[in-house]
Amino acid sequence: MTKPLLQTKLYQKTLSFSMKKKILFLLFILSNITATFSCDICSCGIGNNYIGILPDFNQRIVGIRSRHNEIQTHLGQNNSNTYLTTQENYHTVEIWGGWTLFQKIRLMASAPYHLNKKTSAEKTEHRNGFGDVNVMAYYQLLNTKQTTFSTFLLVHSLWIGGGIKLPTGQYETPTQTLQNTSLNLFQLGTGSYDFNFSAMYDVRLQDAGINILGNYKLSSENSAAYQYGNKSSFNVQAYYKFNIKNQVKIMPNIGTQYETADTDTNKGLVVFSSGGNLFSTLVGVEVTFKKFALGGNFQLPLWQNIANETAKAGNKLMLHVAYMF
Repeated sequence: MTKPLLQTKLYQKTLSFSMKKKILFLLFILSNITATFSCDICSCGIGNNYIGILPDFNQRIVGIRSRHNEIQTHLGQNNSNTYLTTQENYHTVEIWGGWTLFQKIRLMASAPYHLNKKTSAEKTEHRNGFGDVNVMAYYQLLNTKQTTFSTFLLVHSLWIGGGIKLPTGQYETPTQTLQNTSLNLFQLGTGSYDFNFSAMYDVRLQDAGINILGNYKLSSENSAAYQYGNKSSFNVQAYYKFNIKNQVKIMPNIGTQYETADTDTNKGLVVFSSGGNLFSTLVGVEVTFKKFALGGNFQLPLWQNIANETAKAGNKLMLHVAYMF
């Protein structure tokens, strides 16, 4: 048996087993990997649904994720600081998990705990507590493998999914009438049932691949007659898998993310300072060792127009650790 043919069969055996374990994602989840909550466009308040490329797993996985997001609000012209400008920091720690059924169906869920902080010229506010639980289900629509150029294995995978975000986090109705020029971000939950739809396509040649992910969140009105805007996001990432002595797998990845959100409505009226667009670059790494996985990613805004330029999103950082069983 020639060496190229032997390498091909070894790759087919290893990568075929790996692709059976490959998961779509949550945020978000991801991002967020990911539950999808209020102010997804700037990843503040209750986070976004992007969570990076999840580690491979066979049947079940459970883990802890930590995110940190920042945003400035009540900005003046040209994103300038004013006396009213606030610095808002949102840190989220969430438990998440997934369970594979019949090889083609995967159920995933996340339960976040938020630690929010808002600082202005007059005072500093804190709001900590449990957030909105998110539940998703995915189906593997496509999974093909073929040998190309005589020695290289080409793998295609397509997952589609949908789910619901439950209003388990506390939503506080503002003590004063919310002005239509004010952001309604400093919340633990949206107070509404929201619906998420996802599709992920992954193509890989040997250990190098490209992951394309699209998400759409459909929001509903809460009991206070406030409705956060619907949101769409699109991610493209390139990655490479390094296998060290068949024990440690390291997967660096780099890509871009585009997010767009509709404006909110309050009692049927459009909230002027809401919605917008955000284009970011991201870089991350995933490491697996036996049944353990850890990783993270960093996102840097390249261009943005949020809340009609009255808000400015900062950098985002996400770290996670998980156990596969």
